[in-house]
Amino acid sequence: MLIARLIADQDGIETRMDAAIEALAGVGMPVAMAGLLESGGDVLQFSLPEGDRAVLTETLVAYFGQCDLLIADHQIEIPRLFVSDMDSTMIGQECIDELADFAGIKDRVAAITERAMLGELDFRSALLERVGLLEGLEEGAIDRCLEERIFPVAGAKTLVATLRAKGCRTVLVTGGFHHFADPVAAELGFERVVGNRLAVANGKLTGALAGPISDASTKLATLAEEREILGEGARVLATGDGANDIPMIQAADYGIAYRAKPKARDAANGRIVSEDLTAILKLFGIPPREWVLG
Repeated sequence: MLIARLIADQDGIETRMDAAIEALAGVGMPVAMAGLLESGGDVLQFSLPEGDRAVLTETLVAYFGQCDLLIADHQIEIPRLFVSDMDSTMIGQECIDELADFAGIKDRVAAITERAMLGELDFRSALLERVGLLEGLEEGAIDRCLEERIFPVAGAKTLVATLRAKGCRTVLVTGGFHHFADPVAAELGFERVVGNRLAVANGKLTGALAGPISDASTKLATLAEEREILGEGARVLATGDGANDIPMIQAADYGIAYRAKPKARDAANGRIVSEDLTAILKLFGIPPREWVLG
């Protein structure tokens, strides 16, 4: 079974839907049902007895364009666990890049960040190199950076609040830093935070980390730990945008890449290309009248 949901432009939707159905039948993937979700709005669902997810994705994108999309091998249901990346996912910035700007080295740090996000550079090495460049920066710069530059992406608060209202546990897990993640999690409503800790001495960053590194394996382990607590059958949603998020995205029932780098997007069974994270609520069939507005 394959269930695909996408947020579709209503202009000419029936013509494009019929063309997609015909194309899928032509590659041996007959569609059993297609139509708008009963929850209303602009979410179109395709149900197939069987088929290949990559082929289905390619076909839907061909006829509906780069759209918000989720494909699962079971009936899609509201998750009981939501594990999310922070930088460029729940917030629109990369915290270390913004912090580096206060130190006058943003270009150097941002270049390393971009290579790590693309999967071209080992995350651990990239992290330690970037943190080392921050040595001597006043700890107070973090508070200024938070206040002036760090903002949630559209719909982030509503997404978290609505999922929690539906009985979903929410966890923020980041390769970034608790100095940022703790206040961001408090603002957005996450129940648990996992991240790296910047070492501080005499009110200044030392250029090192305090404690173990939070990386891709940490994200995956956190998801597995939380899933085990919930027990068998608990559906899991994970969101992220970079190579560091791929293991947890692939482990989740619903791995959604948010405005992601190509490697993360291709690893996911869902994607959000629009800016507003409430698109995820639509894909789960939660009507706007049930959203908890943030």
